[in-house]
Amino acid sequence: MIVYDTIKKYADAFNNKTQHPLISLVDFNQSNLLPRAKFTISFYAIILKETHCGDLRYGNQYYDYAEGTMVFFGPGQVITNEPEGEMHQPYGKALIVHPDLIKGTSLGRQIHEYSFFSYQSHEALHLSEKEKEIVTTCFGNIATEVGHTIDRHSKELIVANLELLLKYCSRFYDRQFITREHINHGILEQFEQKLTEYLVGEKLRTEGIPTVSYFAQALHLSPNYFGDLIKKETGKTALEFIQLKLIDLAKERIFDTGKSISEISYELGFKYPQHFTRFFKQQVGTTPIAYRSGLN
Repeated sequence: MIVYDTIKKYADAFNNKTQHPLISLVDFNQSNLLPRAKFTISFYAIILKETHCGDLRYGNQYYDYAEGTMVFFGPGQVITNEPEGEMHQPYGKALIVHPDLIKGTSLGRQIHEYSFFSYQSHEALHLSEKEKEIVTTCFGNIATEVGHTIDRHSKELIVANLELLLKYCSRFYDRQFITREHINHGILEQFEQKLTEYLVGEKLRTEGIPTVSYFAQALHLSPNYFGDLIKKETGKTALEFIQLKLIDLAKERIFDTGKSISEISYELGFKYPQHFTRFFKQQVGTTPIAYRSGLN
């Protein structure tokens, strides 16, 4: 596996000059033929693909890149470019940013909010022509500032332009969630079905309360993309959605006065009854015992 641990090493691999030790715009078109390979990076990469460029794989998921597609990689991610060993000519551009560049800035504190850096490759951003123009302009503005003689304004302007680019990408992803609403609604229906099956089956008692990651994996999505999709569709986070369904089930079980609150808590996947009591009171505003008493 190839390890790109510096901006220079990545730029060199594609026959580009390093414009700045912490940020650089890499033009893949300048590259020689390269073998497809598995690699990892130690920085952020914002990639705009301009043509078909092979299949990238995360686990068992593939994405066949098309023109006008953007993907985002965060530090430490492992990417497989398949079929490994096949020679190919890369096309497109990559803006690569070392985490040190944004440390101590507002962007550094908020970078985790740009959840698309943890999306899987098949959850890529598909740009319209107008959106592609905006992204290309942002890339150009950043490249111009990076190439400018360094002065006391340089870092601030570079980071500001980078933040502007990421805000545009957030807007474009919001548009994509809306325009693919019929697909997303199908995913929501699958989520609801799988959640219901989990809650009414044996898994809740034997394996405990399900996590967001559990359902994301079951639906072949990254946890961040899955969470963002559910929030866009329902107005609630995936965790809130799970908890609401669990509370509905808990209220139904409490009707069964033949079972103690402790028995019900174990059936609902809680290891300890006091954890169930605390959770129920947080969600409902009263304890399970008080809720049961109010039913009588």
